[in-house]
Amino acid sequence: MTAGLPGTLFVVATPIGNLEDITLRALRILKDVALVAAEDTRRSGNLLRHYGIDTPLISLHEHNEHHRAEHLVRRMHAGDSIAIVSDAGTPGISDPGSRLVRLARQAGLRVEPIPGASAVTAILSASGLSFERFAFAGFPPIRSKDRIEWFEWVKSLVNIPVVCFEAPHRIQRTFVDIETYLVDRPIIVARELTKIHEEWSYFPVEPIPQGSKLVSKGEFVLIIGPEETRLQNFADVSDDEIAHLFGQSTEIVGGTRRDSIKTVADKLNLSPKAVYAALERSKAAPPSRTVASEPGTEGAEAIEPISRQPVAQAIAPPETPESTGATERTEKR
Repeated sequence: MTAGLPGTLFVVATPIGNLEDITLRALRILKDVALVAAEDTRRSGNLLRHYGIDTPLISLHEHNEHHRAEHLVRRMHAGDSIAIVSDAGTPGISDPGSRLVRLARQAGLRVEPIPGASAVTAILSASGLSFERFAFAGFPPIRSKDRIEWFEWVKSLVNIPVVCFEAPHRIQRTFVDIETYLVDRPIIVARELTKIHEEWSYFPVEPIPQGSKLVSKGEFVLIIGPEETRLQNFADVSDDEIAHLFGQSTEIVGGTRRDSIKTVADKLNLSPKAVYAALERSKAAPPSRTVASEPGTEGAEAIEPISRQPVAQAIAPPETPESTGATERTEKR
């Protein structure tokens, strides 16, 4: 505390997993301030004890920030400097803290950011993507209407990578929604970044396998890559035609569902994800009436056998077992 002068609010970034990922400046600030406002005092207490810091802690989370922020502003006016920290990363970024920062600025108090570890920049830096811009989308909403709007917004960002977070108990639902709304978008998933069990999974433009082993526990960060442009040699291929080809592949070629999806995708020069989405739409659509094609029939558009050209060729049995092998996604730790 400085006599006669108001205190400063320090917005301090803390490790996202590995306790060594904290700056020397952050440690000095946490030691020097009068109070640390923490999203979870137990977790932040572990960090302070690890570095031998005994600064008092006070809770500041989404359920009490509204009234506690005013109390903290009064303390800073009285001369106390305060550090605000979240469970991991930077306060105010998909975490509590923005209200306190806003009130402090409105009150004319000094606010200083103390930058540090970030899950967003961590996953982008190790993704291998080449880009000059990206979007950060936070957590997908839970409510159905808001969630649909969120996915439609992400879908509109076709030329840039989009980074988002997801909780372990909702990651499977998010995978399902990605298959529905984000066809032709490669996906990179990082689980437990900077921790002992850090795991990376790369999903190119093809359906995400159900029951993937990464659907377990831990915190997830995802990159939804830019849309991949594919040459469309087969224009106006209907969902029914894709479903028909898929059925032929399953009966003639055999193999797994993923094998058949990839076979159809290669035949039509589509992405496997586009084929998967068409199959899902075809299952949900009501059955359509087929008009038989007869010699001399005019005015009615007949549905011809799937072997017609150039929409698609009938899928013949492979000459060798290797000719239908699907390229599996790789999962890297």
